Amino acid sequence: MARVTVRERGQLTIPASLRKELNLEEEATMTMVKVGDVLLLTPRKLLGDSVARKAAHMMKIKGLRLADVLADLKKQRERYNRERYGD
Repeated sequence: MARVTVRERGQLTIPASLRKELNLEEEATMTMVKVGDVLLLTPRKLLGDSVARKAAHMMKIKGLRLADVLADLKKQRERYNRERYGD
C-alpha cells in the first residue's frame, strides 16, 4: 500500500512505481469520486463498469449501502449548488 501526503494546496504525489504500473504520464487526467469517507482516484481512461466494481468493493469493505452513498451524493449536490448559486 502506498502512502500519499496531501500538500499545502491539496496536491498529491502518486508514487513513481504506481504511475509506472498504471501508465500515468505527466499531466494525466484523473477522476476522483467520494464514496462515504473514501476517495476513489482512477485514471480517466477507465470505463464506468470498472469504476463501479471498485466502488462496490470499497462500499463492501466500509460497510456502506447504496442508500448511504446516495444520501451523501444528495448532500454533495446541495453543497455544490449552495457554493455555485448561493442559498
